[in-house]
Amino acid sequence: MQSKLKSFLEGLYYVYSRRGLINPDPLFFLYDYGNVRDLEIAGLIASSLAYGRVSQIMKSVKSVLSCLTHEPADFLRNTQDFNIVPEGFKHRFTTAYDMNNFIRNIAGVINEYSSIEGFLSECLNSSHNNLLNALNLFSQRLSRGRPEGSFSLITAPEDGSACKRLFLFLKWLVRHDDVDPGGWSVLTPRDLIIPTDTHMHQISLKLGLTARKSADLKTAIEITDSFRKISPDDPTKYDFVLTRFGIRAGLSSLYFTNLL
Repeated sequence: MQSKLKSFLEGLYYVYSRRGLINPDPLFFLYDYGNVRDLEIAGLIASSLAYGRVSQIMKSVKSVLSCLTHEPADFLRNTQDFNIVPEGFKHRFTTAYDMNNFIRNIAGVINEYSSIEGFLSECLNSSHNNLLNALNLFSQRLSRGRPEGSFSLITAPEDGSACKRLFLFLKWLVRHDDVDPGGWSVLTPRDLIIPTDTHMHQISLKLGLTARKSADLKTAIEITDSFRKISPDDPTKYDFVLTRFGIRAGLSSLYFTNLL
């Protein structure tokens, strides 16, 4: 069964892991940046807003990134005014205040550690290279000033959620192929955890990658471990192509019928 599943996934990867098939996906915006220090900022913002309807995600990400110029790293190093996103901005549970607070925290990180990657490296050092503990520190710093009870733009593993948007961000910056731009060396693809939402959870149930009933952190880790048996050095390799089900014409759950 594992051999058959790998052949199935490799076939999907060969056909659908193409840059021309990215849009509509917030990853699309990262290719506007040639400098990794700009790209990581764009990636963190784009992934933080990757919830809700795709059309609204694309509109919101474009709106926020346009406020940061084409060189967001230099812009955030030099600005003193963090009323960057206009007051009328709203993305589901996220307000202009939430977004501006998040951007202020990003600016604080890059001014102190030179880059978001440098900050994550420091978090890993402080956590003895335990990724989940490092991401707790990473999330805590970038969530400073968030009103209690408000929607979190960057969740922490200690909360028990699948941290889909955070793991999506890491995948974008760490992996490098025709879809994921990469650029970071602080982690390797082997270290990544599959971004898991309801859609990925349902696909993983159908493929027998997990039997867990909720799309939480334990489930994301279990799904990743299952993928690691197929692709040990790159367990998130098939994330993009599997999330095309229901998005790309010709890709539906019927594909699973002949596999299972």
